[in-house]
Amino acid sequence: MRKSVRSKAEAEFASIRQQDKKALKEKQKVEQEKADHVAHLRSLRLAKEAADKEAALIAARDQPPKKRKAAVPPAPAATDIAADPLK
Repeated sequence: MRKSVRSKAEAEFASIRQQDKKALKEKQKVEQEKADHVAHLRSLRLAKEAADKEAALIAARDQPPKKRKAAVPPAPAATDIAADPLK
């Protein structure tokens, strides 16, 4: 007995829906893997930044205090140079 056109179309439609579901699941799987990878990289970056900050704090604590330079008097203004008779 031959299948009717309608039953063939229904079978083909069901097959296409099944393929779509499979493709959607695969797409979601890839997106989840990408999100997991990005989260892992972010955690590594944050851990490195925390370690770098801690190392900088330790290095700053261990260094002797910097000597301050004496205050430099301000440079003469342009009007003072024009009034200077030596020039």
